[in-house]
Amino acid sequence: MKPAKVGIIGCGNISGIYCQNAKKLQALELVACADLIHERAQAKADEHGIKALSVEELLREPEIEIALNLTIPNAHFEVALAALEAGKGVYNEKPLAIKREEGKRLLEVAKRKGVLVGGAPDTFLGGGIQTCRKLIDDGWVGEPVAATAFWGGHGHERWHPDPEFFYKPGGGPMFDMGPYYLTALVTLVGPVKTVASSARITFSERTITSQAKFGQTIKVETPTHITGTLEFANGAIGTMLTSFDVWAHTLPHIELHGTTGSLRVPDPNQFGGPVFVRRAGAQDWTQVPHTHGYAEQNRSIGVADMAYAIRTGRKHRANGALTYHVLDIMHAFLDSSRERKHVDLASTCERPKPLPMDLMPGSLDE
Repeated sequence: MKPAKVGIIGCGNISGIYCQNAKKLQALELVACADLIHERAQAKADEHGIKALSVEELLREPEIEIALNLTIPNAHFEVALAALEAGKGVYNEKPLAIKREEGKRLLEVAKRKGVLVGGAPDTFLGGGIQTCRKLIDDGWVGEPVAATAFWGGHGHERWHPDPEFFYKPGGGPMFDMGPYYLTALVTLVGPVKTVASSARITFSERTITSQAKFGQTIKVETPTHITGTLEFANGAIGTMLTSFDVWAHTLPHIELHGTTGSLRVPDPNQFGGPVFVRRAGAQDWTQVPHTHGYAEQNRSIGVADMAYAIRTGRKHRANGALTYHVLDIMHAFLDSSRERKHVDLASTCERPKPLPMDLMPGSLDE
């Protein structure tokens, strides 16, 4: 298959791993990068043997089929919209956009232009989550009854060189880490119907202790501790917590409980990790070997899957409907807390199709 040519917009912290992995995937050819700080783009281009362009030049480049949008969340919509209007497919880092109406607009424009929208995370395509998906689909735990998802830490100002956006609208633990957990839950259980939650801002200001901006303060403008419940369309009930306000915890990443067993799901921010199952009557948990590959750090496989969709016409897995549904769920958590009520989701999506078990390294061809 002829690879799809990709241009990266945004050469910040996360771009390095995308560049490394894009070179390993047969469906992708990385040809250019762009950044508002041209020196940053030039350094990335020199490192990976590609062209450094301005954003405008990249969007005018006719050979580029996919714009890989790795800008900060506040720029996701503006950059993605420009790329779509230029006739390019767009794969956004998470979240798809900050506002629901922005996400809807991207899907509408993509449909009008006849191009695709996709977005991170693609960790659910890794060996860990895909193994869990196969166990569920094969009936190892029966019908899903309940799920739990927990992520907690004490914020990114201690290590991130530019942590301010984590505390603005579109940031916070829900929009930062929620996409990993919610995408995994939708993959394993299905779309969400209703959300109820409580949320708070615990610290009104944060002090940066990472070296570049040591001592500067950040005004916190979005909830930093969010907890609540999800009612899935199939009737299962989920419990979720995301927090920048806890120092440590021993809660599991994700557990799924069914009518005939329970499943311990690995960290959805990673591609691999151990999978454990405990079926009815068993005395202990049993570790299950991975049934699928791509268990190492493989950011870019979602982009590669999108490239196959462009070439074959099949649906890609980290698609616009999925990423918009996750955006809708995250907003529902904040809406529910603010409005003190259950929030019914207006969006839905299909569970992404599982990957085949026998893929060759570097390939997502079915």
